[in-house]
Amino acid sequence: MTSVVLLPAKAEVARHLKLYRSWERLLIAHPCDRAVRTQFENTAYTLCVLMGECTARVAADAAEEYLHPRASRRPRPAPEVRG
Repeated sequence: MTSVVLLPAKAEVARHLKLYRSWERLLIAHPCDRAVRTQFENTAYTLCVLMGECTARVAADAAEEYLHPRASRRPRPAPEVRG
């Protein structure tokens, strides 16, 4: 049996990540505003669904990685010490 992974459209991920970041900034500026909190939670939920993650922070990080993958995941070698 072959499994198929469906990936969201990058344009949609970018759009929802931008919305998430905007509402996040507003929530930080106005933490007691219920309307802002509701909109933030809605965009966070949508981003979680798009990225298949359980928390907004992890979904945002996954979206960033999906949109802008790092060229290499291997750690850089330590600089040579001369002495």
